Amino acid sequence: MSERVAVDVAVGVLVERDAAGREGRFLLTSRPEGKVYAGYWEFPGGKLEAGESVEQALKRELHEELGITIGVAHPWKIELMDYPHARVRLHFCKVFDWSGEFEMREQQAMAWQALPVQMQPVLPGTIPVLQWFAAERGHEGPTHLG
Repeated sequence: MSERVAVDVAVGVLVERDAAGREGRFLLTSRPEGKVYAGYWEFPGGKLEAGESVEQALKRELHEELGITIGVAHPWKIELMDYPHARVRLHFCKVFDWSGEFEMREQQAMAWQALPVQMQPVLPGTIPVLQWFAAERGHEGPTHLG
């Protein structure tokens, strides 16, 4: 059996900052109907197209999906996930600056969240990010419901 090739995906972790610059709530969106894991909550993003950098893909995807224009995408962590339908290499980038009004262009839902995340179910590839937030923020206890 040959090993599945990983698909590279740029993921935007949009984070609000308070007046002192401390990180606060983060944005989750639901996967739209018609996609694998429809209804699951995740950080928004999408596949890299040929020749695109992670930041270019993230800027394109967040504009296509959410109608916003992001500033700098700060590379954060990379996670390899094996789903039944695909192997994906998730390139997580923190984003602190964006402009435009949020438009759910794929009829998905959005929710600003803190730990523990109240939206459920949470996509398996999102759980490591919640654990990273917990470690960074000194959060103890569950990171999400369910």
